[in-house]
Amino acid sequence: MAVLRERACWATRQLLPVVRTWELDARRWVRALRRSPVKVVFPSGIFAKPDHVKMTYPESQLLHTLPILLICDNLRDPGNLGTILRSAAGAGCSKVLLTKGCVDAWEPKVLRAGMGAHFQVPIINNVDWEAVPNYLPNDTRVYVADNCGLYTQAQAQMSNKASDYGWVCDRRPLKFHKYEEEEENLESAASKGWLPELEVQSYDSDWTEAPAAVVIGGETSGVSLESLQLAESTGGGRLLIPIVPGVDSLNSAMAASILLFEGRRQLRVRAEHLSRDGSYH
Repeated sequence: MAVLRERACWATRQLLPVVRTWELDARRWVRALRRSPVKVVFPSGIFAKPDHVKMTYPESQLLHTLPILLICDNLRDPGNLGTILRSAAGAGCSKVLLTKGCVDAWEPKVLRAGMGAHFQVPIINNVDWEAVPNYLPNDTRVYVADNCGLYTQAQAQMSNKASDYGWVCDRRPLKFHKYEEEEENLESAASKGWLPELEVQSYDSDWTEAPAAVVIGGETSGVSLESLQLAESTGGGRLLIPIVPGVDSLNSAMAASILLFEGRRQLRVRAEHLSRDGSYH
C-alpha cells in the first residue's frame, strides 16, 4: 500500500509549470519559469537508419533528377554536410555518396541542417573509394572541386566571368590526404609531380556533356588522393571557382551549391538549345 500511495502522490504532482492565459504575457511566463525551472531533456535515439535501397522518393523529385552525382570526401562538419545535402536535393542530384571518414548522414545535426533532404535524394553512407565506381553510371566523368590548385592562373581555362577576379589559392600547393598522418608525404608528392595530372577549368566551362560526378572535400584536409586518381581515370578534371583577391577560400557547402546549380544551369541551357534546334527542322 505504501508503494501505491507513493506512486499516486507522484502522479498528482505537476511536472512542468502550466500558465493558463488567453493571450501571450511574457511576464507571466518568466515568473512561472523562475518558480520551477524547466530542464531540456534529450531522449535516446529511437530512429532506425533507413536503407537507401528500400527507400522511395517523391515522384516529382525523380522527374527532375539530373545526370549529376555528388561525392562527399571526408566531410566532417555536420552543419556543412546537412547544407550540402539540401543543395544536392534542390539541384536535382541523382544520388550522394559519402566516403569513409565523412560524418554520419543520419547524425541529428546533419538531419536538422538537411531540412528533409534525406528523403528527397538517395544518400549512400560509408563508401570505400574502391567501391565508388560501382555507383557511377556508365561514362561518368569525375570532377574535383579544387580550392587551391597546383596550376597557376595562366594555366587554367579562364572564362569571361573570371577575367577581373583572382583564383582561389592559386599560388599554394593543393593539400591532399589519404590519412591525416600522411599529409606531409602527399604534399611532398605534389611538389615532385607524382600526383595525377588533371586539367584545371573554370566552374562555368562546359563540364556536363557526359554524366558528371562532383567531389567536394573537407575544409581542413581537402580532397583525397583517391578522388584525384578517380578523376584522372574517368577523364575528368579540376573545377575552380573564381573569387576576388584577398578572400582565402569558400565554405565547402557554398562551393558545392555553386557547382551543383551551375551544372543544372548548363543542362537546362543545353536542353533549350536542342529544343530550339529541333523546332527549326
